[in-house]
Amino acid sequence: MAASLHTAPADHPVQTSPTAAVTDGRLSLDARLAAVEAAMTVRLEEAAVAHEVRTAHIDTTPVDLADVVTVPLTPAPQAPPQTYTTPVAALLERAQHRMETGGWCAGASVDENGAVCLVGAIRAQTGGDRALEADAASVLLDAIRRRFGDHIDSVPEFNDRFGSGHTPARMLGEAASMADAKGL
Repeated sequence: MAASLHTAPADHPVQTSPTAAVTDGRLSLDARLAAVEAAMTVRLEEAAVAHEVRTAHIDTTPVDLADVVTVPLTPAPQAPPQTYTTPVAALLERAQHRMETGGWCAGASVDENGAVCLVGAIRAQTGGDRALEADAASVLLDAIRRRFGDHIDSVPEFNDRFGSGHTPARMLGEAASMADAKGL
């Protein structure tokens, strides 16, 4: 017999896309997941109806949460920490607490909501003692320059560079630690 020049294509497994619903009589993964989801939805709906039927005879009265939950409408103010005993360090620690609890602002010492900048936080905690305020601001500027460089000209300039109070509040804590180490 003579060999034919025409050859039949070889039987290769058919490559199907993963979204094809049926391949070789079997469901694809997506189709099986959809079927399981539909079956679970039906079972959950049946269980909900059965629960309603079983509990329909139970007489209940709605509970007013105002009678059960009793919490203050405004949280009680937290006392500022008292880690440091030296005046400047204690002031800087109180200023950090004031900023963290009252909020931070830029461009003003105190904004309309009561949020404070670095200088405003210090000033709010001095009780009018300008010498103590100046000492705290000086230590804060030293701490800022140690961390960020000598190009920082003032505490307000540093404060206004940020979009949130996280770094300014952290610098108050570092300055308090530095003041305590110096005995200020």
